[in-house]
Amino acid sequence: MSTDPPTLAPGRPRSLVHHPDFRRLWTGDALGQLGAQLTALALPIFAVQQLAATEWEMGVLTAAEFAAFLVIGLPAGAWVDRMRKRRVLIVADLVRSAVLAAVVVTAATGHASIPLLVVAALVVSAATVFFDVSHQSYIPGLVGLEHLVEGNSKLQATASVAQVAAPAIGGLLLRVIAAPALIAVTVVTYLVSAFAVGRIRHVETPPHPDTRRPLRVEIAEGLRFVVHEPYLRRIVACTALGNFAGAMAGAVTVIYVLRTLNLGTATWGAIVSAGAIGGLLGAVAAGRLAQWIGEGRIIPLSALVMAPASALMPLASTGVVPAPVLLIAGGAAFGFAVIVYNVGQVSFRQRVCPPPLLGRMNASVRFIVWGTVPIGGLLGGGLGTHLGVLPTLWVSVGIMALAAVPVVVSPLLGMRDLPGSPVLDA
Repeated sequence: MSTDPPTLAPGRPRSLVHHPDFRRLWTGDALGQLGAQLTALALPIFAVQQLAATEWEMGVLTAAEFAAFLVIGLPAGAWVDRMRKRRVLIVADLVRSAVLAAVVVTAATGHASIPLLVVAALVVSAATVFFDVSHQSYIPGLVGLEHLVEGNSKLQATASVAQVAAPAIGGLLLRVIAAPALIAVTVVTYLVSAFAVGRIRHVETPPHPDTRRPLRVEIAEGLRFVVHEPYLRRIVACTALGNFAGAMAGAVTVIYVLRTLNLGTATWGAIVSAGAIGGLLGAVAAGRLAQWIGEGRIIPLSALVMAPASALMPLASTGVVPAPVLLIAGGAAFGFAVIVYNVGQVSFRQRVCPPPLLGRMNASVRFIVWGTVPIGGLLGGGLGTHLGVLPTLWVSVGIMALAAVPVVVSPLLGMRDLPGSPVLDA
């Protein structure tokens, strides 16, 4: 169990800006997000342009980036609950930094290949599983339950700022430097992130080894909680289907933009950045929307926006409206909806779950919702190869529409406050 979270000084504003340990976590997260976004931009471009990746190879690469959630997602939660989460965060940063440094070296020496990128993606995926589970499980003990929405909103806003800035900067830099040079920046940002998290003073006391039970028992407890909590079960179903659809589209999106629509890398970076502005606005607006609409209703309402927004991507090929305009509009709307949805559902998960189960609950949720991503990526690569890129995007839109059904056709649509939520003022 962890010690009580630090409290803000009497008379000081309640904002987490004045929480020293949260500022350190926030700084580390911001640096890691910046580097991760540059890598997310550079890796597929490197694969498509310099390594001539096919639709199937891009599907495999997409699957590798999330494979660990499916393979080790469940035991990772039980392991994290047994460890100091701050230490897990630091080690995960260092592992990701080392692996990406190896990618840069192989690219510089002319030994880069799609199989090497896939292996690197698998290792980074495993480190990311531990980082993400620890990160979400660390927040409640670090800032206290009363600051969860604010903390999650600030972290989501940071991620959105990185999504706006990194692709715009990266797209311009890719005109004059090679993609591996952008990946090298990530090596540095992960190292600095590890340093910032290492300065957190909050002390955790993990459970005594004598209190541990068999791993399968602890894993089953996390899964049982997710399956038996009725609202969480619906949220997980929606998220899993949405991620599956997104992975299908993601496997062929770079090929669609660079080859089918014949847009350059700078334009692609600008499109991603403009779309991420919607996510930033969503992070800023999430708290107020929850107060205005209700923390329960905001989840299905935001899910309803995702399919129409994603449909603008394949519609960009019609030529009726300039393709960048539709891609920018669709990305902005989709990013806004996803971030509002995530702030609401993650905050609910953290409040409704007993603290000793947080790691296992988060791991169980991620096992389900991210475990669909490698499957979706492989299916997207296969469909792109046999049906074509555009039909694959339309299939993804259809599945995205189905994803909203579990939360829309449910009591969530009529609920203002969710169980475990503080009462929201109208």
